[in-house]
Amino acid sequence: MAVERSNQTPAELAAHCVAVREAIMQSAAICGSGHYGPSFSCVEILVSLYYQFMRLNPNEPSWADRDRFILSKGHACSTLYPILADLGFFPKEELRTFTRLGSRLGDHPDMRKVPGVDFSAGALGHGLSIALGMALAARLDESNRRCVALLGDGELNEGQIWEAAAYAGANKISNLLAIVDANKVCVDGATEAVLDMEPIDAKWRAFGWHAERVDGHSLSQLLDHYAEFERRRAEGGPPTVLIGDTISGKGVDFIEGKAEWHIGFLGGVDVERALESIRRTQSAH
Repeated sequence: MAVERSNQTPAELAAHCVAVREAIMQSAAICGSGHYGPSFSCVEILVSLYYQFMRLNPNEPSWADRDRFILSKGHACSTLYPILADLGFFPKEELRTFTRLGSRLGDHPDMRKVPGVDFSAGALGHGLSIALGMALAARLDESNRRCVALLGDGELNEGQIWEAAAYAGANKISNLLAIVDANKVCVDGATEAVLDMEPIDAKWRAFGWHAERVDGHSLSQLLDHYAEFERRRAEGGPPTVLIGDTISGKGVDFIEGKAEWHIGFLGGVDVERALESIRRTQSAH
């Protein structure tokens, strides 16, 4: 059964966000590079999911009725790993082995090695299909579990995303929640310049989904929308997608919104500048 987690205060959730961003900085220092932009942009999304919404049991990672989480944008795993470690899925000391030879913490998560990971990420575009399959399996099992997929907005250029979206919408897969980390940056530059997908929410609605835009850095807004998803799920409504409007590199003021920091390396005095910005930015909220 799930480990019960008491409702955490906004201050406690905000503190988790600072800790995760600091851990992302540490993982980049170990690796020699980091996906700063897409990792920082989804911190509040993952913190709100893991510390408040999803039903999980770190003592029994393979618990059959756990909620499923698919990190389709697997290059943001340095956001996921410190959360899993903090919840007790594996020792925190392992975070220091990130990407090192023999470590199970690679630069994309491996479900065969990392407790708490339900999907081995790699090439983009597959995650929604996997989450859809898991949601259908939950129906067959008559299980109450929810399936959540986190996608990047650049990832929406993949045609497979829309095949899965069409099926889920047509069949009202109500236990499926997709979240788009719409940070407006991909590895090739601004998503608007590479392939403009706006209005994203209207496209999902055309595929039969309940689509809402949300401030992807507002913990309170995210939690409110998760509660609404749960209400629709209980009523057998359509699948839900949240378009999380976020900022690439959120928290580090001198890299925010800059496509060149999708992946890079902060060293020397810039590390302290970044850490100071992270703590200052979070305390302002």
